[in-house]
Amino acid sequence: MELKKIPVADIGGFRIGNAQNFSALTGVTAIVFDKPNVAGIDISGGGPASRESYLFTPLAYQQSITALLLSGGSAYGLEAACGAMKYLEEHGKGYRLGDIVVPIVPQSCIFDLGIGSPDIRPDIQMGYNACKDAENGGAVSGSFGGGTGATVGKAFGMRRAQKSGIGYCAFSLGEFKVGAAVIVNAFGDIFDCRSGQKIAGALTEDRTSFASSEEALYRSSLKMQKGENTTIGAVIMNGNFSQQQMSKIAAMTRAALARSINPVGTSGDGDTMYAVSVGGVQSDPDTAGALACRAVSEAITDAVMSSKMDDEKYLSLCGPVRP
Repeated sequence: MELKKIPVADIGGFRIGNAQNFSALTGVTAIVFDKPNVAGIDISGGGPASRESYLFTPLAYQQSITALLLSGGSAYGLEAACGAMKYLEEHGKGYRLGDIVVPIVPQSCIFDLGIGSPDIRPDIQMGYNACKDAENGGAVSGSFGGGTGATVGKAFGMRRAQKSGIGYCAFSLGEFKVGAAVIVNAFGDIFDCRSGQKIAGALTEDRTSFASSEEALYRSSLKMQKGENTTIGAVIMNGNFSQQQMSKIAAMTRAALARSINPVGTSGDGDTMYAVSVGGVQSDPDTAGALACRAVSEAITDAVMSSKMDDEKYLSLCGPVRP
């Protein structure tokens, strides 16, 4: 079978929408599912801002999710899920208990309060609007949706970091399809998974060349603020898998983070990856996991390459230099 790159939307069974505030630099990406699904999760960071995470454990009764939100705003941004639930309830989507419908909406947030306006965060209206935008099926890479305020390479502070965003990548292997949506808001530097070349990250003081976040850790014993960095995302596929297998596939994507981000998994990162399958095709979970890793790595590259920003504009968004 030939491996082919495809649009994420070709997987089917879900739609993607965005809502954002470009002035405040924050936003929401909503993945709305049109089919029953099986979902898993892997949380490898120390400070994830998330809701409904327990639904992904084997003990949970309800495992099919109605929508998944990836947003900015840190823990404040979790309010957006209430807006998503409002939209989904209006459209009769969710877990049914007699005449009552309860939308199942997990969410994870990045910390984007260090750029733009920290007092403006994703709210109920933004969550609603992101789901409504999914009617148009907009998987747009760059500084959109939950990736609007994403940055990378923060070992020396925000003024030596670079802009990032949300990225996508999908593949087909015969009838089996796997895609990834990733918001890259990492402490570390970003490397292209194919060439190994550094493509984004910490810069020198004059912002003319790259510095090394890894060496910064070795030399200065940086005291990181917990939870200020997070790479969050989802891999979506059309295989027939159990909840346990989906969580294993989600865990395998840690390899993708390690290929593309260095340092990764620090105490300052709250990395969370979801894995959701809408079913339909028989496949091997290890093959699915390996393909998911490739999709995540290439989505990370897409996120930073689609979010390049002029230095003068970037610095104006970081606010004044702190004493």
